Parts: sequence; C-alpha cells; structure tokens
Amino acid sequence: MRTDRRATTTLWRPTGPAGLDLVRRLDWRAWPPRLPEQPIFYPVLSEDYAVRIARDWNVKHDGAGFVTRFEVASDFLSRYPVRQAGGETILELWVPAEELDEFNAHIVGRIELVHEFR
Repeated sequence: MRTDRRATTTLWRPTGPAGLDLVRRLDWRAWPPRLPEQPIFYPVLSEDYAVRIARDWNVKHDGAGFVTRFEVASDFLSRYPVRQAGGETILELWVPAEELDEFNAHIVGRIELVHEFR
C-alpha cells in the first residue's frame, strides 16, 4: 500500500478555445503563461462556478467554453487565500502571473476537460 501520496485540492478552470489549445500543447500538464494584460491566474473552487463562466461568458465571447478540472498539492495552495468574487459560492484563488510556473509545478496529474459548451 502506498502511503506517500500528497493531499491534493481539486480546482476548476473555465477557458475558451485558444486557452484550451495551449493547455493541450502543454500535454495537459500546465497552464500557459499569462498575457501582459492578465496579471492574475484564477482557478475556481467549484465546478458550478466554472460551468457558469464557460457557458455564459466564454461561449458569448469565444464561440465555445470549456471547463477543466485538475489537482494541486494542498500544502502549496495554502499560500493563496480564497477570494470571494461575488456570491457565497463564487470562490477563486488569485495566483500572480509571475508565480504561474511554480503553481504549474505543483499540479498533480493531468488537467482534464470535463465540460464543453458551444
């Protein structure tokens, strides 16, 4: 029996087609660098919130929206306070763009595509 497994936290990330293509190019193991006008990478803490963004925002602006799910080492995530971005269940982590490489290094396993909206 394996006992060295790290505790992980499940996160979700809504994205458009271009973002999903970049994740695919990174072999589903990392998020691409942020653009200069995107100083924060914000994964969300609930699947429902991610679905709402992908369905209601990404589809409108990009023609399609996708929801991904991934695991991150819980001890690493403790450095990022949970941010309430609206209602009680609208919770995000705000990862500064300059810390995204380190964040990616703490992803456990692969990023999974779990929902698609067109």
